[in-house]
Formats: sequence, structure tokens, C-alpha cells
Amino acid sequence: MLAKRLIIFIITTLVGYSASAQLIFTPERFDFGTLEEMGGKRSCTFRATNQGKKPVVLVDIVTTCGCTVPTFSRKPILPNQSTEIIVTYDPQGRPGAFDRKLHVYGPNHERLGVISITGNVTPRPRTIEERYPIEVGGGVRLNHTHCAFTYIYVGRSIASALSIINTSDQPRTIHLEAIQTSGLLDLEYPTTLQPGEQSAINFRYNLPTEQPRYGTINDVLAVEIDGKRSEKVLLAHGIAIDPPRKATKESAPKIEVSEIILKFGAVKHAKSPHTRSLTIHNAGSSELILQAAECKAPFTCEFPVGARLAPGESLTGHVTLTPRVEEYGFVTGQLLLVTNDPEHPARRLRINGTIED
Repeated sequence: MLAKRLIIFIITTLVGYSASAQLIFTPERFDFGTLEEMGGKRSCTFRATNQGKKPVVLVDIVTTCGCTVPTFSRKPILPNQSTEIIVTYDPQGRPGAFDRKLHVYGPNHERLGVISITGNVTPRPRTIEERYPIEVGGGVRLNHTHCAFTYIYVGRSIASALSIINTSDQPRTIHLEAIQTSGLLDLEYPTTLQPGEQSAINFRYNLPTEQPRYGTINDVLAVEIDGKRSEKVLLAHGIAIDPPRKATKESAPKIEVSEIILKFGAVKHAKSPHTRSLTIHNAGSSELILQAAECKAPFTCEFPVGARLAPGESLTGHVTLTPRVEEYGFVTGQLLLVTNDPEHPARRLRINGTIED
């Protein structure tokens, strides 16, 4: 019991000491230079010197990445004495430049300083299967099946590509067929791939200004290799909005909504559809245009798309939950509102409810 009290007394004393400690790290930053990804873990040493007049204790060293591991002693560092902090970095699976900070703490979570390590990891050679992980048939492989454009601007052209390779020893014919089409996607791809040949499937969206489209743009393509349809499909999508423009608060519209989350609460499965209202307000200084409003089953929405709101004006729309088309339990969805607000052109609002017996 006496020993336990003595330990508590020592820790309490050191807590007070650490606050006035002056801890100096040498170096503060260590550069590993160039590392090979498969070259194994590498370590470096920092020296922490107590230039204060009282002992200090290192309680914890925190980093945000598991690739960086510090090793240190929790013994008190006496005045004018030092201790070593060994930091080990694992480059495997982490190609490219890195910069990791390690925060050093004393008792009561008092931050005593920051040290850091930097370097650059040379990637190991990737196998074909790693670079093209998706097989679509006949030895033909892709690097991805999903082409996400985020925003697609009206009146502009935007392009992206998927990489494709034939790993077989026979020529393969390629055909892409639209399952779902926006009518706005242009495709370029090789109709034949020779053994070992690498190429690209090029996607390009061109949104006309004469008849602009706003909201979600989706395209789904079936893949056929030598006339045989693959189980994999290609997806391309984005949200069509006006091109970005600079606008001051004095010249821009600004959308505000009455609710960020539309909650339907508990709804009986056998009941008729339930409807909630949502108000859109123009808190800006110029005309706000509602360009699109979308949500997916079991939710539907009704908004006056194309409506123009002068500064200070509002409009009300409705979101409906149809419980009979959904299973029992918690259901969630999103309402997408597209406007000419330059700061928030696409607003996503959450919708939820619980369907019960």
C-alpha cells in the first residue's frame, strides 16, 4: 500500500514538472530520401533533450497513420539529459511522397512538441492483374468499370477514359451496347484488340447550351467480348450544372431550404403515400432558378422546375413516400436540387422514414 502511494506521489509530482519543461528535439524533421516500396521497414532516431530545470515524462506519441510507429521510454528525463525516440516507417503499399507528423505529449495530454518524417516511396512493378483488376471475358481486362465525372457543365465538353488490355493469345472483338442512355455520351473504343494490346475506352459528354440538361446524367453500357455478353457493365455519370462563374454576394443568388433532413417518421406499410413539404428560399441578391429536382424510389418529388425566384422569394415543393413498394424497416434516400447558385449548385438533402406493419 505504501509503495502504491509512493508511485502516485511520483506521478503527481512529474505532472507538475512537465508543464515547465523545455524539450528540444534533434532533428525536428528527418528525411528518409527515396525508399523502395518492398525494401522493408526503415527507422530513424530523434533525440529529445530536456533543457528545463525539472524532470519531464513522455507519456504518448500520436501519429495519424499506422505506417508510422514510434518507440520511446516513459522514464523521467532529468534536466540536461536526453532520451531517444525511434520512429519506424513501413513503405509497403504506400507509393509516392509522404510527410508524417508525430505529436509528443506529456502528462494531462500536454503537447510537448512535434516531430516529422518525410520521404518518397518508389512503387514496385505492378502485375497486369493489379493494374487491370477487372476481367470482362476472354482475357480482356479493365482498370475500372466506373467513370465518375462529378460535375458536367452545360455548354462544355468533358472527357475521361478507362484502360483496357487483351491478356489472351488470341485477337478479341469488343462491342459496347447502351443499356441506359442519356443521349449525351460520345464513345470511342477499339473494336478489336490484338494479343497483349493495350488501349482505352474514351467517354466524352457534350451538353448543348441550346437545350440544356440539368441534374443527374447516367449511362450504363453492356460489354460484349467476341459476341458474348459479360456480367460486368460500364457506368458513366455526373451532375449537369451551369459552368462555374465568379460572383460577389451582391450579385449572386443563394439557395436556402427549410429542412436539411426530411423525416417521415413511422409509416404504416398498408397506408397510402405520405407527403412532406419543403420550402426553397432565395437569400441572395439576384434571381434564383430551380433547374432540377430528383429523388429515387420509394420517394418521389414534385417541384416547379424552371421556377425563377426573385431575391427574398420562396416556393414550396413536396416529397412523397410510397410505403407499399418497399420492404419493412428503415428507408433512406436523397433529394437533389440543382440551381444557379454558384456556391452550392447541387444541394443534396437526406430523406428517411420507417415502414412498419
